[in-house]
Amino acid sequence: MGSLHKTTFVLLMFCLAALGSADYLKYKDPKQPLGVRIKDLLGRMTLAEKIGQMTQIERENATAEAMSKYFIGSVLSGGGSVPSPQASAAAWQSMVNEMQKGALSTRLGIPMIYGIDAVHGHNNVYKATIFPHNVGLGATRDPMLIKRIGEATALEVRATGIPYAFAPCIAVCRDPRWGRCYESYSEDPKVVQSMTTLISGLQGDVPAGSEGRPYVGGSKKVAACAKHYVGDGGTFMGINENNTVIDAHGLMTIHMPAYYNSIIRGVSTVMTSYSSWNGKKMHANHFLVTDFLKNKLKFRGFVISDWQGIDRITSPPGVNYSYSVEAGVGAGIDMIMVPYAYTEFIDDLTYQVKNNIIPMSRIDDAVYRILRVKFTMGLFESPYADPSLVGELGKQEHRDLAREAVRKSLVLLKNGKSASSPLLPLPKKAGKILVAGSHADDLGLQCGGWTITWQGQTGNDKTAGTTILSAIKSTVDPSTEVVFSENPDS
Repeated sequence: MGSLHKTTFVLLMFCLAALGSADYLKYKDPKQPLGVRIKDLLGRMTLAEKIGQMTQIERENATAEAMSKYFIGSVLSGGGSVPSPQASAAAWQSMVNEMQKGALSTRLGIPMIYGIDAVHGHNNVYKATIFPHNVGLGATRDPMLIKRIGEATALEVRATGIPYAFAPCIAVCRDPRWGRCYESYSEDPKVVQSMTTLISGLQGDVPAGSEGRPYVGGSKKVAACAKHYVGDGGTFMGINENNTVIDAHGLMTIHMPAYYNSIIRGVSTVMTSYSSWNGKKMHANHFLVTDFLKNKLKFRGFVISDWQGIDRITSPPGVNYSYSVEAGVGAGIDMIMVPYAYTEFIDDLTYQVKNNIIPMSRIDDAVYRILRVKFTMGLFESPYADPSLVGELGKQEHRDLAREAVRKSLVLLKNGKSASSPLLPLPKKAGKILVAGSHADDLGLQCGGWTITWQGQTGNDKTAGTTILSAIKSTVDPSTEVVFSENPDS
């Protein structure tokens, strides 16, 4: 081969190699170590792309155009926010996939993560299995049952194409006047700690040696979220979102312990609480979010705000939004649940970084953590919904598990007038059974809050299930007379 030909050949080979390397991106290679992938991607990102990752917007705003224009990193469904009333699993999947297409159409193709409140089963979704609320599950004292509920819930959430659940709520309710006490497993921190098995059910068991690192075991599991950090169940007189007045020892021994267990179990995310600790808003608490949770407890996942959580740093909410952005991001919150006015959030945060009000290192910490969770859960390799999972929604095995959970969560305080002659179990062949009370024949009231809508609803047409009255009627002997009265006289 002549020297000219040699030169041409070498140049050709060099050009081919260059073409190859142009196509090869380290962050897209699942064989590369996690840290290498994160650093490679982070190093390629512009400020706009980084801030997009930190932004979580509501489903109704998440057009494919908005996703790509603003590089949006996450979308959520608020309570009751659905693609259409009684939407099927396939309809949910198609909606999530459309948003994902928008995210993947960007220069770097970073997948978005879709989150939803699946707090007692996949409770926003029509015909999903509804499990007992946490107050009931805590009464079972059965951590392995709770883990199985996590596994079933993960499958139902994935059936709709969603990879992230805002659960479990590990509040320790100390005052029954708190309207969200039903979301707390117990007033006893030890019981709440034991129920963090839900995280292992949702995410899968952390591999030995990786305890304390965010973990999601593949495409049939979901990222979990320990919430609401911290002291949400300890507010003054049980007033919602109020002030938890307690010394450091009380905070650490009552409200903090379940977070230790959650981190060891590899929880991917932690949500900050609307409440305050001794007058300091949790969404602006640098000491508890950064110094303690991230630096002392070595939490390596991402911290997410609650719904318009940074707005509520000020009173009234949103009165000084740029301050809210500075205080919330400055405290160490990584992903902001905006969920509507996202362009204002993006503009304010961009201005603050460009003017050195918030250092780039704070932005890089947030994005590093978000990317870590996305890479760990395999979102880059499998960004789209799995159509083969649609049959998991409301599956009979899951309903059987919910029935077992109801059976184990029932608490009988007294059985008859004296222990020697118990009233229960009732004979199936009783002559007459009176069923009383407003909740006896109302599926909505039976399911409670966070069911189909945020506050729940009354009536028997909102989702599938069995009321107490219909269950009794179908169980007793045909000769037994069942009398129903909401409010019977003596």
